[in-house]
Amino acid sequence: MSAAAANRVKMQAKRRRVNAVALTLSLGAMAFGVFWLVWILYETVRLGIGGLSLAIFTEMTPPPMSESGGLANAIFGSALMVALATVVGTPIGVLAGVYLAEYGQKNWLGGTVRFINDILLSAPSIVIGLFIYALVVLPMKGYSGFAGVMSLALIVIPVVIRTTENMLTLIPNALREAAYALGTPKWRVILSVTLKSARAGVMTGVLLAIARIAGETAPLLYTALSNQFWNADLGQPMANLPVTIFKFAMSPYENWQKLAWAGVFIITMGVLALNIVARSLFKNKH
Repeated sequence: MSAAAANRVKMQAKRRRVNAVALTLSLGAMAFGVFWLVWILYETVRLGIGGLSLAIFTEMTPPPMSESGGLANAIFGSALMVALATVVGTPIGVLAGVYLAEYGQKNWLGGTVRFINDILLSAPSIVIGLFIYALVVLPMKGYSGFAGVMSLALIVIPVVIRTTENMLTLIPNALREAAYALGTPKWRVILSVTLKSARAGVMTGVLLAIARIAGETAPLLYTALSNQFWNADLGQPMANLPVTIFKFAMSPYENWQKLAWAGVFIITMGVLALNIVARSLFKNKH
């Protein structure tokens, strides 16, 4: 065997060793992450299913040491605030994402908006809660569901902006140029060509934003707070699952702890379902 051939064999053996080490470390890291995820899901299912009953969805949050009670008011409050925050935040996020992708790729305004959006996207949710507390709660002299909706909407907006911009930039320019060649105005091209082609990706961003705000506790602690009774008035404190879980889980009362685990199970399954739907849409798109 020549010296060159021996050198190639040696290099190939070294590459195989490096590849084996890298593969082992990668699989180990994956197994480490999956282990904790499975453990969390197992504990959530084990402790959460035990607290599930029809009363969870039909009765109000109980006082300590009560033999009955549920999470109906908290489930309703969370669903209402998440729905309204999505309705408020989604159009703003989609429009801003369209501007960044179609008009603001190179100008100073687009760069500024993109920079601010990146800051909002990475900002801790408690900072957003404190901002709305100072902007809304203090002037109104009270916690309210309206303030909770605003804080959640501020979390939805940057997620939808980023997803919308990314999905629109993936649309080939050939589609836009073909539409322009037919004399189609730019607004019609955006509405009928680019947005229509990216609708699955945009919807994925909206679903992921909903999944993110569904379990947010910190913003609601400073805005909506909680309410032990049924309340549909956005001008008053409103019950919600994250804050109720936080309060009940920290208490020494067994009935509250049982309800807290049931609430954790409901939120976890809801977020898991939304993520599965979002991933399915994204997969079907590509």
